[in-house]
Amino acid sequence: MYDVVAVGELLIDFTPNGSNDQGCALFARNPGGAPANVLAANSRLGGKTAFIGKVGRDAFGDFLKVTLERIGICTDGLAVSETVNTTLAFVQLDERGDRSFSFYRKPGADMMLEKSDISDGLIKNCRILHFGSVSLTDEPSRQATFYAVKLAKASGKIISYDPNYRPLLWSSEEEAKREMLAALTLADIVKVSREELSLLTGDADLELGAKKLAQYGASLILVSLGAKGAFYSSGETCGMLPAYDVKTVDTTGAGDAFLGAVHYRLRNKSLDDIKGLSGDELEDIVSFANAAGSLATTRKGAIPAMPSLEQVQACLREIPKLK
Repeated sequence: MYDVVAVGELLIDFTPNGSNDQGCALFARNPGGAPANVLAANSRLGGKTAFIGKVGRDAFGDFLKVTLERIGICTDGLAVSETVNTTLAFVQLDERGDRSFSFYRKPGADMMLEKSDISDGLIKNCRILHFGSVSLTDEPSRQATFYAVKLAKASGKIISYDPNYRPLLWSSEEEAKREMLAALTLADIVKVSREELSLLTGDADLELGAKKLAQYGASLILVSLGAKGAFYSSGETCGMLPAYDVKTVDTTGAGDAFLGAVHYRLRNKSLDDIKGLSGDELEDIVSFANAAGSLATTRKGAIPAMPSLEQVQACLREIPKLK
Protein backbone atom coordinates (compact mmCIF):
# COMPACT_ATOMS: atom_id res chain seq x y z
CA MET A 1 0.00 0.00 0.00
CA TYR A 2 1.42 3.39 -1.03
CA ASP A 3 0.98 6.39 1.25
CA VAL A 4 0.62 8.68 -1.77
CA VAL A 5 0.37 8.20 -5.52
CA ALA A 6 0.65 11.36 -7.62
CA VAL A 7 -0.38 11.92 -11.22
CA GLY A 8 0.92 14.82 -13.28
CA GLU A 9 3.98 16.51 -14.69
CA LEU A 10 7.58 15.42 -14.33
CA LEU A 11 10.02 17.76 -16.02
CA ILE A 12 13.41 19.41 -16.03
CA ASP A 13 13.84 22.69 -14.15
CA PHE A 14 16.83 24.61 -15.46
CA THR A 15 17.76 26.82 -12.51
CA PRO A 16 20.27 29.70 -12.41
CA ASN A 17 23.77 28.54 -11.56
CA GLY A 18 26.07 31.53 -11.85
CA SER A 19 27.81 32.59 -15.05
CA ASN A 20 30.77 31.54 -17.17
CA ASP A 21 34.00 33.44 -17.87
CA GLN A 22 32.24 35.48 -20.56
CA GLY A 23 29.47 36.53 -18.17
CA CYS A 24 26.83 34.33 -19.79
CA ALA A 25 24.25 32.87 -17.42
CA LEU A 26 24.60 29.19 -16.58
CA PHE A 27 21.67 26.93 -15.73
CA ALA A 28 21.74 23.68 -13.76
CA ARG A 29 19.63 20.70 -14.77
CA ASN A 30 17.29 19.85 -11.89
CA PRO A 31 14.43 17.35 -11.70
CA GLY A 32 11.06 18.97 -11.06
CA GLY A 33 7.32 19.07 -11.64
CA ALA A 34 5.04 19.87 -8.71
CA PRO A 35 3.41 16.42 -8.22
CA ALA A 36 6.81 14.73 -8.39
CA ASN A 37 8.23 17.30 -5.97
CA VAL A 38 5.45 16.54 -3.49
CA LEU A 39 6.26 12.83 -3.66
CA ALA A 40 9.98 13.53 -3.29
CA ALA A 41 9.36 15.49 -0.09
CA ASN A 42 7.28 12.64 1.31
CA SER A 43 9.75 9.99 0.24
CA ARG A 44 12.69 11.85 1.79
CA LEU A 45 10.81 11.89 5.09
CA GLY A 46 10.27 8.13 4.90
CA GLY A 47 6.93 7.78 3.10
CA LYS A 48 6.08 5.19 0.46
CA THR A 49 5.14 6.83 -2.85
CA ALA A 50 4.54 6.17 -6.55
CA PHE A 51 4.33 8.40 -9.61
CA ILE A 52 2.10 8.34 -12.70
CA GLY A 53 3.12 10.57 -15.58
CA LYS A 54 4.96 10.76 -18.90
CA VAL A 55 8.44 11.73 -20.09
CA GLY A 56 10.13 11.55 -23.48
CA ARG A 57 12.44 8.85 -24.69
CA ASP A 58 15.46 11.09 -24.31
CA ALA A 59 18.32 11.74 -21.93
CA PHE A 60 16.17 14.04 -19.79
CA GLY A 61 13.49 11.38 -19.40
CA ASP A 62 16.08 8.78 -18.43
CA PHE A 63 17.55 11.19 -15.87
CA LEU A 64 14.14 11.87 -14.31
CA LYS A 65 13.29 8.18 -14.01
CA VAL A 66 16.59 7.41 -12.32
CA THR A 67 16.18 10.40 -10.00
CA LEU A 68 12.77 9.23 -8.76
CA GLU A 69 14.00 5.71 -8.23
CA ARG A 70 17.04 6.87 -6.26
CA ILE A 71 14.83 8.61 -3.71
CA GLY A 72 12.49 5.66 -3.42
CA ILE A 73 9.57 6.73 -5.63
CA CYS A 74 8.03 3.83 -7.56
CA THR A 75 8.13 4.52 -11.32
CA ASP A 76 5.92 1.64 -12.49
CA GLY A 77 3.39 4.26 -13.61
CA LEU A 78 5.90 6.35 -15.59
CA ALA A 79 5.08 6.16 -19.31
CA VAL A 80 7.44 7.13 -22.13
CA SER A 81 6.51 9.03 -25.29
CA GLU A 82 8.24 7.90 -28.46
CA THR A 83 7.41 11.13 -30.31
CA VAL A 84 7.40 14.05 -27.85
CA ASN A 85 10.35 15.23 -25.78
CA THR A 86 10.49 15.62 -22.01
CA THR A 87 9.04 18.93 -20.82
CA LEU A 88 11.51 21.68 -19.88
CA ALA A 89 11.14 24.77 -17.69
CA PHE A 90 13.62 27.58 -17.14
CA VAL A 91 13.46 29.20 -13.71
CA GLN A 92 14.37 32.83 -13.12
CA LEU A 93 15.10 34.03 -9.57
CA ASP A 94 14.81 37.57 -8.27
CA GLU A 95 16.97 39.10 -5.53
CA ARG A 96 14.81 37.47 -2.81
CA GLY A 97 15.04 34.00 -4.34
CA ASP A 98 11.43 34.08 -5.62
CA ARG A 99 10.99 32.40 -8.96
CA SER A 100 9.21 32.72 -12.29
CA PHE A 101 8.98 30.13 -15.07
CA SER A 102 9.38 29.86 -18.83
CA PHE A 103 8.05 26.55 -20.19
CA TYR A 104 9.09 24.61 -23.29
CA ARG A 105 5.92 22.56 -23.66
CA LYS A 106 4.23 22.98 -27.04
CA PRO A 107 3.90 20.07 -26.69
CA GLY A 108 5.79 18.42 -23.86
CA ALA A 109 5.66 14.75 -22.93
CA ASP A 110 3.75 15.40 -19.70
CA MET A 111 0.81 16.72 -21.77
CA MET A 112 0.64 13.46 -23.71
CA LEU A 113 -0.38 11.28 -20.75
CA GLU A 114 -3.37 9.22 -21.89
CA LYS A 115 -6.09 7.36 -20.06
CA SER A 116 -4.50 4.09 -21.21
CA ASP A 117 -1.27 5.12 -19.45
CA ILE A 118 -2.97 5.29 -16.05
CA SER A 119 -2.14 2.41 -13.73
CA ASP A 120 -5.42 1.44 -12.07
CA GLY A 121 -3.51 -0.90 -9.76
CA LEU A 122 -1.35 1.88 -8.32
CA ILE A 123 -4.39 4.04 -7.66
CA LYS A 124 -6.32 1.25 -5.98
CA ASN A 125 -3.27 0.48 -3.86
CA CYS A 126 -2.79 3.94 -2.32
CA ARG A 127 -4.21 5.96 0.57
CA ILE A 128 -3.92 9.43 -0.98
CA LEU A 129 -4.12 10.33 -4.68
CA HIS A 130 -2.51 13.70 -5.39
CA PHE A 131 -2.74 15.84 -8.53
CA GLY A 132 -2.29 19.43 -9.69
CA SER A 133 -3.79 21.72 -12.30
CA VAL A 134 -0.84 21.77 -14.73
CA SER A 135 -1.97 18.40 -16.10
CA LEU A 136 -5.41 19.94 -16.74
CA THR A 137 -4.13 22.56 -19.21
CA ASP A 138 -4.24 20.35 -22.31
CA GLU A 139 -5.53 17.10 -23.76
CA PRO A 140 -5.01 14.19 -23.49
CA SER A 141 -3.49 14.74 -20.01
CA ARG A 142 -6.64 16.53 -18.78
CA GLN A 143 -8.89 13.56 -19.53
CA ALA A 144 -6.32 11.12 -18.16
CA THR A 145 -5.98 13.08 -14.92
CA PHE A 146 -9.72 13.31 -14.34
CA TYR A 147 -9.98 9.57 -15.03
CA ALA A 148 -7.34 8.86 -12.37
CA VAL A 149 -8.92 11.17 -9.80
CA LYS A 150 -12.44 9.86 -10.33
CA LEU A 151 -11.20 6.26 -10.09
CA ALA A 152 -9.47 7.10 -6.81
CA LYS A 153 -12.59 8.84 -5.52
CA ALA A 154 -14.76 5.86 -6.42
CA SER A 155 -12.26 3.58 -4.68
CA GLY A 156 -12.55 5.51 -1.41
CA LYS A 157 -9.15 7.20 -1.58
CA ILE A 158 -8.33 10.61 -0.10
CA ILE A 159 -7.92 13.17 -2.87
CA SER A 160 -5.27 15.89 -2.57
CA TYR A 161 -5.23 18.80 -5.03
CA ASP A 162 -2.88 21.69 -5.77
CA PRO A 163 -4.40 24.31 -8.12
CA ASN A 164 -0.89 25.20 -9.21
CA TYR A 165 -1.64 28.18 -11.47
CA ARG A 166 0.88 28.85 -14.24
CA PRO A 167 -0.68 31.59 -16.44
CA LEU A 168 1.53 30.91 -19.46
CA LEU A 169 0.22 27.35 -19.74
CA TRP A 170 -3.45 28.34 -20.16
CA SER A 171 -5.17 29.95 -23.13
CA SER A 172 -6.95 32.35 -20.76
CA GLU A 173 -7.52 33.05 -17.08
CA GLU A 174 -11.19 32.18 -17.57
CA GLU A 175 -10.36 28.69 -18.88
CA ALA A 176 -7.90 28.14 -16.06
CA LYS A 177 -10.40 29.13 -13.41
CA ARG A 178 -13.13 26.95 -14.93
CA GLU A 179 -10.99 23.81 -15.07
CA MET A 180 -9.37 24.41 -11.69
CA LEU A 181 -12.76 24.82 -10.01
CA ALA A 182 -14.09 21.68 -11.72
CA ALA A 183 -11.23 19.71 -10.17
CA LEU A 184 -11.85 21.33 -6.80
CA THR A 185 -15.18 19.51 -6.47
CA LEU A 186 -13.29 16.19 -6.24
CA ALA A 187 -10.75 17.20 -3.56
CA ASP A 188 -10.53 16.42 0.15
CA ILE A 189 -7.25 18.29 0.78
CA VAL A 190 -6.48 21.51 -1.09
CA LYS A 191 -3.23 23.50 -1.02
CA VAL A 192 -3.18 26.93 -2.67
CA SER A 193 -1.02 30.02 -2.67
CA ARG A 194 -2.55 33.34 -1.61
CA GLU A 195 -2.72 34.39 -5.27
CA GLU A 196 -4.51 31.18 -6.23
CA LEU A 197 -6.94 31.64 -3.35
CA SER A 198 -7.84 35.08 -4.69
CA LEU A 199 -8.14 33.79 -8.25
CA LEU A 200 -10.49 30.93 -7.34
CA THR A 201 -12.65 32.70 -4.76
CA GLY A 202 -12.38 36.39 -5.57
CA ASP A 203 -11.46 36.93 -1.92
CA ALA A 204 -8.00 37.84 -0.60
CA ASP A 205 -9.03 37.33 3.04
CA LEU A 206 -7.54 34.02 4.17
CA GLU A 207 -10.36 32.86 6.40
CA LEU A 208 -13.19 33.93 4.12
CA GLY A 209 -11.42 32.58 1.02
CA ALA A 210 -10.75 29.24 2.70
CA LYS A 211 -14.40 28.93 3.67
CA LYS A 212 -15.39 29.57 0.05
CA LEU A 213 -13.02 26.83 -1.11
CA ALA A 214 -14.40 24.45 1.51
CA GLN A 215 -17.87 24.89 0.04
CA TYR A 216 -16.69 22.77 -2.90
CA GLY A 217 -16.22 19.85 -0.51
CA ALA A 218 -12.64 19.85 0.79
CA SER A 219 -12.09 18.96 4.46
CA LEU A 220 -8.66 20.59 4.84
CA ILE A 221 -7.60 23.86 3.19
CA LEU A 222 -3.96 24.93 3.29
CA VAL A 223 -2.67 28.29 2.05
CA SER A 224 1.10 28.58 1.60
CA LEU A 225 2.31 32.12 2.31
CA GLY A 226 6.01 31.96 1.49
CA ALA A 227 8.16 33.58 4.18
CA LYS A 228 5.03 34.27 6.22
CA GLY A 229 4.36 30.55 6.73
CA ALA A 230 0.98 28.95 6.13
CA PHE A 231 -2.71 29.28 6.93
CA TYR A 232 -4.89 26.24 7.62
CA SER A 233 -8.64 25.76 7.82
CA SER A 234 -10.65 22.66 8.70
CA GLY A 235 -14.28 22.93 9.66
CA GLU A 236 -14.53 25.73 12.22
CA THR A 237 -10.82 25.54 13.10
CA CYS A 238 -8.32 27.81 11.40
CA GLY A 239 -5.03 29.53 12.10
CA MET A 240 -1.77 30.82 10.69
CA LEU A 241 1.71 29.65 11.62
CA PRO A 242 5.05 31.29 10.70
CA ALA A 243 7.89 29.90 8.64
CA TYR A 244 11.37 29.34 10.08
CA ASP A 245 14.31 31.73 10.06
CA VAL A 246 16.57 30.12 7.46
CA LYS A 247 18.84 31.53 4.76
CA THR A 248 16.77 31.34 1.59
CA VAL A 249 18.55 30.90 -1.74
CA ASP A 250 15.80 29.40 -3.96
CA THR A 251 12.06 29.08 -3.25
CA THR A 252 11.46 26.55 -6.04
CA GLY A 253 9.56 23.58 -4.61
CA ALA A 254 9.02 25.06 -1.15
CA GLY A 255 5.23 24.76 -1.35
CA ASP A 256 5.61 21.21 -2.63
CA ALA A 257 7.89 20.37 0.29
CA PHE A 258 5.23 21.78 2.61
CA LEU A 259 2.46 19.68 1.07
CA GLY A 260 4.59 16.53 0.92
CA ALA A 261 5.29 16.93 4.63
CA VAL A 262 1.56 17.32 5.33
CA HIS A 263 0.91 14.09 3.42
CA TYR A 264 3.63 12.37 5.42
CA ARG A 265 2.02 13.41 8.70
CA LEU A 266 -1.40 12.26 7.49
CA ARG A 267 -0.20 8.78 6.52
CA ASN A 268 -2.38 5.97 7.87
CA LYS A 269 -5.20 8.43 8.63
CA SER A 270 -8.67 8.08 7.13
CA LEU A 271 -10.69 11.00 5.82
CA ASP A 272 -12.78 10.86 8.99
CA ASP A 273 -9.57 11.05 11.02
CA ILE A 274 -8.52 14.16 9.08
CA LYS A 275 -11.91 15.78 9.59
CA GLY A 276 -11.60 15.11 13.32
CA LEU A 277 -8.15 16.63 13.83
CA SER A 278 -8.04 19.02 16.78
CA GLY A 279 -6.58 22.52 16.62
CA ASP A 280 -3.46 21.35 18.45
CA GLU A 281 -3.00 18.44 16.04
CA LEU A 282 -3.39 20.71 13.03
CA GLU A 283 -0.86 23.16 14.46
CA ASP A 284 1.62 20.35 15.01
CA ILE A 285 1.21 19.11 11.42
CA VAL A 286 1.44 22.58 9.86
CA SER A 287 4.49 23.53 11.97
CA PHE A 288 6.21 20.35 10.79
CA ALA A 289 5.29 21.16 7.18
CA ASN A 290 6.48 24.77 7.54
CA ALA A 291 9.84 23.46 8.71
CA ALA A 292 10.10 21.23 5.62
CA GLY A 293 9.11 24.08 3.33
CA SER A 294 11.55 26.48 4.97
CA LEU A 295 14.45 24.05 4.70
CA ALA A 296 13.70 23.42 1.02
CA THR A 297 14.51 27.08 0.30
CA THR A 298 18.06 26.75 1.64
CA ARG A 299 19.27 24.78 -1.39
CA LYS A 300 18.88 25.24 -5.14
CA GLY A 301 16.41 23.21 -7.13
CA ALA A 302 13.26 21.39 -6.04
CA ILE A 303 13.72 17.62 -5.64
CA PRO A 304 17.41 17.92 -4.65
CA ALA A 305 16.48 20.39 -1.89
CA MET A 306 13.92 18.25 -0.05
CA PRO A 307 14.94 17.76 3.60
CA SER A 308 15.18 14.51 5.55
CA LEU A 309 13.12 13.71 8.64
CA GLU A 310 16.16 14.32 10.82
CA GLN A 311 16.70 17.74 9.29
CA VAL A 312 13.07 18.72 9.83
CA GLN A 313 13.18 17.56 13.44
CA ALA A 314 16.38 19.55 14.00
CA CYS A 315 14.75 22.64 12.50
CA LEU A 316 11.78 22.29 14.86
CA ARG A 317 14.16 22.03 17.86
CA GLU A 318 16.84 24.54 16.93
CA ILE A 319 15.70 27.17 14.42
CA PRO A 320 13.49 30.04 15.57
CA LYS A 321 10.29 30.93 13.77
CA LEU A 322 10.09 34.17 11.84
CA LYS A 323 8.25 36.96 13.58
